Amino acid sequence: MDMIKIIKPGLFTTIQDRGRIGYQKYGIPVSGAMDDFAFRVANILVENEEYEAVLESTFIGPSIEIGFDGFIAITGANMSPKLNGNAVPMWRSIEVHKGDLLTLSGALEGVRSYIAFGGGIIVPEIMKSKSTYVRASLGGYKGRKLIEGDEIPVDVAKSKAKTTRYLSKVYIPRYSKRNVVRVVLGPQDDHFTPEAIDTFLNSEYKITAEADRMGYRLEGPKLAHAKSPDIISDGIVFGSVQVPGHGLPIVMMADRQTTGGYAKIATVIWPDLSLLAQMGPGDTVRFKKVSIEQSQELL
Repeated sequence: MDMIKIIKPGLFTTIQDRGRIGYQKYGIPVSGAMDDFAFRVANILVENEEYEAVLESTFIGPSIEIGFDGFIAITGANMSPKLNGNAVPMWRSIEVHKGDLLTLSGALEGVRSYIAFGGGIIVPEIMKSKSTYVRASLGGYKGRKLIEGDEIPVDVAKSKAKTTRYLSKVYIPRYSKRNVVRVVLGPQDDHFTPEAIDTFLNSEYKITAEADRMGYRLEGPKLAHAKSPDIISDGIVFGSVQVPGHGLPIVMMADRQTTGGYAKIATVIWPDLSLLAQMGPGDTVRFKKVSIEQSQELL
């Protein structure tokens, strides 16, 4: 069977696809790739279905022994990828051969890298998804992050990749440590004073060390509630900005819980979630209000 072998796992490498869509009503988090754009482009470059499972690496990438002849693609954060010790380009398909060694190191720009394999990764689907949700030991490879010695099958026979494909430089994102992230206010912006909303939209917030696939806690000016910070628990989406009683925002990410009881001042729009997913502790963000119509047009 064609497969890859994990020689070094990196800091936090998991299998992710688009996530478990439609199961939040049963209490199952969506999970899935944090950076939707980089994830989908990686698959397109190797001619996979765009939501096929890939490897997502955070901060420090893995070393992988390639056990097949075929194609791979690497997108997202620049982790200085090398094949057999030689630098290889990102954002394009790369021909590989059995016995090759792919190595990624620490991220130079951005936080998360994506590695797609022509034909796709073979792991069981749980609730129509191969995504790993580590907190519940669900999905992916044995429900956990990858470790040294893991061998993961690749469906090379299904691969459609034949020649090198690349993404034009004009479309390749640049990852900054300071970004403006666009939001739609609500759904509970009426729980905050006008001054709090003004502060939220005109202040800089720093991502704290408490930032992972579940959520990003932010540090900056506190936001005053006009009503109780608590609400009757309702659904949480990727990008919901909760503000508990302490007044500091928390942006919910891919592994968020399904419901929450804190008022949500705003929601990050979908196109900017990929930007946020490539930011880490110490990076700073400012929020800009857009309308629902504008967010749909941007999407």
